[in-house]
Amino acid sequence: MSDYLVMTGMSGAGRSTAAAALEDAGWYVIDNMPPSLLSEAAEALNAHGHAQERVALVVGRGGGARVEEALPAVDRLRALGHRVRLVFLDAPDEILVRRFAGTRRRHPMGGDQVDRAIVEERRHLEPVRDRADVILDTGELNVNQLRVRVTDLFGDEEAPGMRTAVVSFGYKHGLPLDADLVFDCRFLPNPHWIEALRPHSGLDQPVRDFVLGHEETQAFLGHVDDLLAGLLPAYEAEGKSYLTVAMGCTGGRHRSVVLAEELAQRLGSRGPAVSVFHRDVDR
Repeated sequence: MSDYLVMTGMSGAGRSTAAAALEDAGWYVIDNMPPSLLSEAAEALNAHGHAQERVALVVGRGGGARVEEALPAVDRLRALGHRVRLVFLDAPDEILVRRFAGTRRRHPMGGDQVDRAIVEERRHLEPVRDRADVILDTGELNVNQLRVRVTDLFGDEEAPGMRTAVVSFGYKHGLPLDADLVFDCRFLPNPHWIEALRPHSGLDQPVRDFVLGHEETQAFLGHVDDLLAGLLPAYEAEGKSYLTVAMGCTGGRHRSVVLAEELAQRLGSRGPAVSVFHRDVDR
C-alpha cells in the first residue's frame, strides 16, 4: 500500500512552497491536482509501479475546482488500505489579503474584493479543515521557514509513532493557529531587560543559563514535562499522528526559545520523534 499526503488549504497560504519542499524531501508530488481525480490518480500511480512511493497530491482551487470534493476521495483511498494524511495550510485573513495585494493576483474565488473572497473560501473549506490531520499555520512564516516546517513534519518519517513538534513564538506576533497545546512562559524573568543579554537569543548559552537558572523555570518545565508524559501516549492511542506544542513569551526570542529547546530535549530522551522550530527568534 502507498503513503499518500493530500495537501490543500487557503489560497495564498503557501501550497506551491510546501509542494516544492515535499519534492526536495523525496515525495512524488503532483501539484494542482483536481480533487475529483484524486482516486483515479492514485490508481494510475499504483498501476505504473509507484505503489511504494510516498505520493503528495496537492489540491488547489485553480480552474474553479471544488476542494471539498477531496474528502470522498480521501475516504476511498483509506478504504483501500492506503495510509492517507490530509494537510491543510492556513493563515490569518489579514495576512492572506496582504499576500494577494503584494502579488496583484486575483483570488480564485473571483470578485473585486479579496477580503470577501477569502471569507467565502474559508466558509467552503471549513469541512476540509475540520477533517485535516495536520493544520499548518503559515501566517508568520517566510518561504524558508515554511520549507523547514514541511521538511520537519514530512521529510524523515522512519521513526514510528506520533510526531511531536515543539514551537516557540511571541505573543505580540500572534498565536500559532496550528498549535494543539499552548504554554505561556511570560511570567518568567525576562532576559530582554538585561542589557548584556538583550542582543542574544535563547539559542545562546548566556540566555539559556539565565532562564534555566531560576527555580520557577525548573518547576514550570517539570510540570509541563509531567503533563505531557501522560498526554502524549493518550493522544497516540487515539490515533493522532502529529502534535504541536507551543511555548510563548512576549517577543518569541528569549524565554520561549530556551524552554522549547529544553522541552524538546526532555521529550526526545523518552523516545518519540520530536522536532523544534523557533518561529519568531529572528524578529
